[in-house]
Amino acid sequence: MILPRRKSSLPSTDAGDRIYAVGDVHGRFDLMQALMEKIAQHHADLPPTQGLHIIFLGDLIDRGPDSLKVLDYLAQAQRRMPGMIVLLGNHEEVLLKVLEGDQRALRSWLTFGGAQTLESMGVAVPGPDDDLDDCLTAIRRALPMQLASWLRRLPLTAHSGDYFFCHAGVRPGVPLKRQKREDLLWIRDDFLTDQSGHGAVIVHGHSIHPQVDMHANRIGIDTGAYATGVLTALYLEGDRREVLQVG
Repeated sequence: MILPRRKSSLPSTDAGDRIYAVGDVHGRFDLMQALMEKIAQHHADLPPTQGLHIIFLGDLIDRGPDSLKVLDYLAQAQRRMPGMIVLLGNHEEVLLKVLEGDQRALRSWLTFGGAQTLESMGVAVPGPDDDLDDCLTAIRRALPMQLASWLRRLPLTAHSGDYFFCHAGVRPGVPLKRQKREDLLWIRDDFLTDQSGHGAVIVHGHSIHPQVDMHANRIGIDTGAYATGVLTALYLEGDRREVLQVG
């Protein structure tokens, strides 16, 4: 007598999905390139699959030295790889506000990574008394129009089976379809300290942890690449999980 196979109680992706979720790159093109090579090798060592998805969880820019290079690489790679998904992070949202001419956002941005992004663009970092209009003009000239348009189109979330992907997290108690943009991009303590179910396992970045921060209701994979030199990807396929890291 052959017994029916018991369904796994572990969270699972949609059937046929092979997913590599990548944590906050923050301008570390060197680590991103090394991780993409590691993902490619890992994927090649596995049996063929219907759908390969590489999901970047946002915060591509700022703090590290090569923000513009990271954006250019991902925009081009996405055209070659239809399964690549790049989500918006809070740092990209601030850049979009700057591109719209928000001088207050620009002044604030310079204090948490914007200065390094300007340097990667070849734009002089303004001093406290400098005219910000000149800086805004220089940023718009330095960032190719195609890249700015690509940034504006980046989605906030992705979903597969029992997994939900976003940059920062979700507001506990609010259905996933009704989450607000601000929470998806910026939430921290209210989400990190909550142990209740969210309707899916939330895979997120935004909040640095020295190792992958794995819980029943969420998995944080921001290992602080710009500061620690460690960039992390989470492999998910069916009910399987594996952590890939470089640095």
